[in-house]
Amino acid sequence: MKKILFLMVTMSMLVLAKDISTEEVLKILNNPNWVIVDTRDTNEYNGWDLSNLGVNGHIKGATDFSYRWLDKEDLNESNKKILKERVTLKNIKADKNIILYNTNKEKSKIVANYLKNLGIENIYFYNLNQNENYKSLPFESYKNYKILVPAAWVKDALDKKKAKVYEVSWGNILNAAIYLAGHIPGAPHINTDSIEPPPKWMIDTDENLIKFAESMGISKDDTIVLYGDNVMASYRLAIILKYIGVKDVRVLNGGLSAWQKEGYELEVGNIKPIPIRNFGSKIPLNKKLIVDIDEAKKVLIDNKNKNILVDIRSYNERIGKESGYSYMDRKGRIPGSIWGNSGTSSVTLENYRNIDNTMRNADEIVNMWLNLGIDPNKNLTFFCGSGWRAAEVLFYSEVMGKNGNSLYSNGWMEWSEDKSNPVEKGIE
Repeated sequence: MKKILFLMVTMSMLVLAKDISTEEVLKILNNPNWVIVDTRDTNEYNGWDLSNLGVNGHIKGATDFSYRWLDKEDLNESNKKILKERVTLKNIKADKNIILYNTNKEKSKIVANYLKNLGIENIYFYNLNQNENYKSLPFESYKNYKILVPAAWVKDALDKKKAKVYEVSWGNILNAAIYLAGHIPGAPHINTDSIEPPPKWMIDTDENLIKFAESMGISKDDTIVLYGDNVMASYRLAIILKYIGVKDVRVLNGGLSAWQKEGYELEVGNIKPIPIRNFGSKIPLNKKLIVDIDEAKKVLIDNKNKNILVDIRSYNERIGKESGYSYMDRKGRIPGSIWGNSGTSSVTLENYRNIDNTMRNADEIVNMWLNLGIDPNKNLTFFCGSGWRAAEVLFYSEVMGKNGNSLYSNGWMEWSEDKSNPVEKGIE
């Protein structure tokens, strides 16, 4: 049973809003006084046709504000603040006319009541199911939206045995309490130490990465779906699997929480993987996806032309106020790199996500880059402390269709370890 949580409001509090037709929506497209807002599931905005509309993605030019973001389980004080800031960023303001659209008006009403509490009154409803000519509207989707999958797709793929699903998190099976308490049925646990061994937690050798894939039953021709309670770990492994040559690697958008919100069952206990003898290649097949320190230095030399080294760390890490890691002492930044923002700490990435840990609106990510001096049309090499945050951002850039980007996997950890490498500190 799907779990739809409504804000605690009475019917008398509902925003008095007018239903609007397709013809009216067509007339106000590109009108700066109107803001079109997609209130559906984030995956539908990205490109998935979960409502069998026969069109993919969102109305061209629309922003997003999913009714799911108002699930009371996600509305802690920090997320409330983020949501309020995002409303303004999306140009949803009291002096604008706001069109909320969905296939279910009741879900749009959840968003409408939230906006009313912020003083936004000029609200209109557009129902895709009640306007048969909705296909006359221009729709757009992310080029590679299919690599970031909704829980419904994962469930279908498992039922039809079309994919292998793995839970990814740090720690061996004895320490994987969340996994043992409940995981997607049939999904083995992957300890991230298997791809970045301690004590330095830098990426393992090419040979060992391929042996790891074989030990987990992963071949280059498999369809692999990764998820976890901490979604960042999934993206870390996803980039590594793509690097060694797995052709079809996908991540569950929103991680374990997304599966649970659909009401799908969980399985307890440990699932052991079935190893295979041959990955299908003895060398990585996508070598350009992950670069080493020498290649990162070449990016720095060329960063005024086609390439940029982008720092996906917190601001305090960037200016040298903190290292971000208990096992990393040196502080500062790589001279010549450009800050790409991240979150408030070394383990968060809220500036690239919605509050339910799904991928943030691509237009907002691109605008953030532009404001930081990052040209999204150049080849971007992302780095962070040890590769987790940067891998997630790289994956999002691939969802957006921005090919040619890469990961400096060992990042600040490797750079700062060599005292001969230059370091900058302080406010830029």
